[in-house]
Amino acid sequence: MPAERLLPDTESADLIALAREIARDELAPVAAEHEEAERFPREQFRLLGKSGLLGLPYSERWGGGDVPYETYLQALEEIAAAWMSVGVGLSVHTMSCFALAYYGTDEQRDEWLPAMLGGELLGAYALSETHAGSDAAALSTRARRDGDDYVVNGTKAWITAGGQADFYTTMVRTSDDGGKGVSCLLVDASTPGLDAAAPERKMGLTGSTTAQMIFSDTRVPTARLIGGEGEGLKIALDSLASGRLGIAACSVGLAQAALDEAVAYAKTRQQFGKPIIENQGLEFLLADMAAAVETSRAMYLDAARRRDRGMPFQRQASVAKLVATDSAMKVTTDAVQVLGGAGYTRDFPVERYMREAKVPQIFEGTNQIQRMVIARHLKET
Repeated sequence: MPAERLLPDTESADLIALAREIARDELAPVAAEHEEAERFPREQFRLLGKSGLLGLPYSERWGGGDVPYETYLQALEEIAAAWMSVGVGLSVHTMSCFALAYYGTDEQRDEWLPAMLGGELLGAYALSETHAGSDAAALSTRARRDGDDYVVNGTKAWITAGGQADFYTTMVRTSDDGGKGVSCLLVDASTPGLDAAAPERKMGLTGSTTAQMIFSDTRVPTARLIGGEGEGLKIALDSLASGRLGIAACSVGLAQAALDEAVAYAKTRQQFGKPIIENQGLEFLLADMAAAVETSRAMYLDAARRRDRGMPFQRQASVAKLVATDSAMKVTTDAVQVLGGAGYTRDFPVERYMREAKVPQIFEGTNQIQRMVIARHLKET
C-alpha cells in the first residue's frame, strides 16, 4: 500500500518510483534472510550506489543528486520500509558525508567527495564513545599533532557499519578545552592502527553491523582535518540535526511497513464468521496506527522543507525524530497485537519490525535529549 506523496516536481516523482522499485524487487525479498543470518548487506549498498541513491542531497558538482532534502527523505523512507538496516545505513552514510560537503575545502571535496557520493565508498560516523554518548563534548579519543600527521588513540563506540565502512568521519580531541577542543578527521578505513572490535550482539537491525572502532597510534594526515581545529563539535551537531531527519524518515518507513502488514492480515483473518478488520475495536486500533504514521511523515517533511529553504530547522528536526521514533515503537507493537499469536512468531515480519523500532529512540540523540533540545529552543524564543 504505497504512501501517497506530494512531491515538488516530476524528477522527484521519478526518483521515488526508482527507490520504490529497488525496495520492492531487490531489498524486501532478501531482508529477512540477511537479518536472520546477521549478514551485512554490502551488495545492496553497491546497488544503491550504482542507482545514484547514496549521494542524493549533495551537489552535482561532486557527484551528488542535488535533490531537495524532502525528496531524499521520502526516497529513504521507501528504502527503510523494505529493509530497515539498509535505510539506517543509507542515512548514516549521508550524515557521514555532511562534514566534508559543508565544511571541507574545495580541494578536499574534489579529492574525496566524488567517490563518497558516487557509490564506490560507504561511510560511517564516529562520534560516540562508551562514556561520551549524549554528552558528546566529553569524548576522549585523542589526536596529537606530529609533523604532517595526527596520531590518534582511543575507542569509538556504537559505530553503524563499523568494520564494514570505507571511511569514518571521526570526532577527536585535539585540546583539553572542552567542546572547543574537538576536531573532525576524515579517516580512511585502511589506515594502519584502525581496527574494528567484534560486532555488538543486538536485539534488532542484526543485518547492520555495529562495532567499536579502535585507534592505536593511528596516523591520519593533517590534510584530512575537516574545518579548523576546534570546530568538530559544531560540525558534529550540525550533522546530527540533518541525520535526525534521516532517522525520522526511516522510522516512518518501518511504521508504514508494519501498518501495511497489519491491515493485510486483518483483511484475511476470519473470526466469528467475518474478517477481523470489521470489528470496531480493531478498526480503531488500525486508524490510530495510520494517524501516527501520517503525522510522523508530516513532521519530518515540515522540517525538511524548512531546511531546503534555508530556514532554522533544528527544533523541528528534534520534534520529527521524537514523534516518528516513538510512533514507530507504538505502531510496530500494535501490529504484533493485530496479528495475535502469529505476530509473535518469525513467520511474519512484524516481530522483527518491533525489535527494530526500539533503537531509533536511542541513536542520533536519545529521545530524552530531543526533549531537552526542544525545551532549550522554547526557552530561547
